[in-house]
Amino acid sequence: MSDRYLGFANSTLGRKLVDALGLPRPVPLERWQAGRLRPIEGALVLGGGPLASQVAAIAPRLTADCYGFDAEALDAPAWVAGLGPKIKAVVFDASRLSDSDALKQLHEFFQPLLRSLAPSAHVVILGRAPESLDDAQASVAQRALEGFSRSLAKELRNGATANLLYVGDGTEDQLEGALRFFLSPKSAFVSGQVLRLSACAAQVEDWTRPLAGRHALVTGAARGIGAAIAETLARDGAEVTLLDVPQAQRDLDALAARLGGRALALDICAADAAAQLLEALPQGLDILVHNAGITRDKTLANMTPEYWDAVLAVNLKAPQVLTQALFEGGKLQRDARITLLASVSGIAGNRGQSNYAASKAGLIGFAQAWAPRLAAQGASINAVAPGFIETHMTAAMPMGLREAGRRLSSLGQGGLPQDVAEAIAWLSQPGSGAVNGQALRVCGQALMGA
Repeated sequence: MSDRYLGFANSTLGRKLVDALGLPRPVPLERWQAGRLRPIEGALVLGGGPLASQVAAIAPRLTADCYGFDAEALDAPAWVAGLGPKIKAVVFDASRLSDSDALKQLHEFFQPLLRSLAPSAHVVILGRAPESLDDAQASVAQRALEGFSRSLAKELRNGATANLLYVGDGTEDQLEGALRFFLSPKSAFVSGQVLRLSACAAQVEDWTRPLAGRHALVTGAARGIGAAIAETLARDGAEVTLLDVPQAQRDLDALAARLGGRALALDICAADAAAQLLEALPQGLDILVHNAGITRDKTLANMTPEYWDAVLAVNLKAPQVLTQALFEGGKLQRDARITLLASVSGIAGNRGQSNYAASKAGLIGFAQAWAPRLAAQGASINAVAPGFIETHMTAAMPMGLREAGRRLSSLGQGGLPQDVAEAIAWLSQPGSGAVNGQALRVCGQALMGA
């Protein structure tokens, strides 16, 4: 369903009216388009500590236009406030901020830049995980980056985003993959997020097809977010197997034919679902995406046992049973990437969704619990938590709730299935084993939750 307010607010008449009334005016977000050559189309500005120099070394692969600001050590032309070009992307290395006085560098660096950001600009701050530091003052300063980055994300305008990456020791060679996502339109609906990168031996060999040669399974793939995930994985080179309930066979077959993939009609809650899945995947899996899910909304006082059981069975129990079976059956390759579709409801809760929120929070716990086990064989598991995404399900919501869901985020609009799919495609890359046991929100920095 289209966002009519977004379209009206950006029309000639609508812009004048909403500005005169003081209403919010969300802008259309720039999203990834086929045929794009580089992640950043415009100026990239770098500053801060030594990690900025490492980013400068890979910058020619990210953009044709790189500058340094307040960073004499960088081998890049200086960006001058008021004279330099509009800025499409910013990377600031805050990893050497070692006490509260040093935090002043955040103000000194960012304040002159903010009025020069281009529409849909992307800001990334690099730091060190506070828990990894022995020095208490340094740990405090690095933890302060979370409050700063989330606040900055809420202050940005014109579709810009800001995110924080804590870079572990030995992880510097995985920065390119993360920046290709967070500095590009692929992360259009990801803002105010904090992720930790750890060491990972795997590397992407071909950035035009980063998933080439990898086998992927997507559950709930017949339509909506699941179909978008399958399309995006196939675009990036993966061979896809699409799974959905037998009732969706027609849509499943059509999508599989279009993507050159395989269709697998299967009820994931069936008693023999695990056995059927193992038999259907003789070649094993490199990528597993648990997208299948249902809602049965009622307040807890009015919820039937059937509603509770159905949601927990599909959303939480089935992913655990199937993953366990694939793991014990030797079907998960050593560097497999698993993604679980959680929800911001599982982080912040939602009235009338106690069953759904419990199931989605459980998936985040599933990722955290399994991460060490999978890391031992070079594999990883993460959760992606969408916020308000424009789907058939949200189109059926009452208009008031639908509008609230769209506007109550820093970006002032709903996301698209493509936004969720891009995040999953990034987490499915070989080098994204640097992220493990974490939850990435794709919510436009929704004002509910953290």
